[in-house]
Amino acid sequence: MAEISTIARPYAVAAYKLGKEQNALAKWSEMLAFSAAVINDPQVNAYIQDPKVVSAELESTFLKLCGDQLNEHGQNLIKVLVEYDRLSVLPAISEAFEALKAQDEGTLDAQIIAATKLTAAATKDLVKRLETKFGKKIEASVSVDPEIIGGIKIIVGDTVIDASVQGQLQNLAYALTA
Repeated sequence: MAEISTIARPYAVAAYKLGKEQNALAKWSEMLAFSAAVINDPQVNAYIQDPKVVSAELESTFLKLCGDQLNEHGQNLIKVLVEYDRLSVLPAISEAFEALKAQDEGTLDAQIIAATKLTAAATKDLVKRLETKFGKKIEASVSVDPEIIGGIKIIVGDTVIDASVQGQLQNLAYALTA
């Protein structure tokens, strides 16, 4: 089976292009986030996965659950996803849409993983350095993972900067076995 992100990307691109044309990226962002939240509800997810539920019933129920949160175009997306049995991919579509939107706006998401809690000043300095390195505004989320032993690990898109003790030990172990 194809990777979920591979399936989701064309839908996200289509929604993004339509939202950009209509100057309604914020509305699309809201609609996709809301729909993804509905899908992530355990009861709704179980209902979607139930093979006894026919497409017409699923479409009707899902659109009722979303109510007026979806405009005509959002409803059409849901209908297409139901028709092609892709409704469960909505969270990935929302995620891919947000990535396209952030890229267009010139922002990047960064995940900063530290061994210990970073001070606000250290976080601000690190974000400033990342903005300089990538030439874009950085939206950072900071988490603590004691398993990296010491140092820091930064993930920005496909780029991983691993300055952790754990990463250095793994590199050393690899070098010794090669």
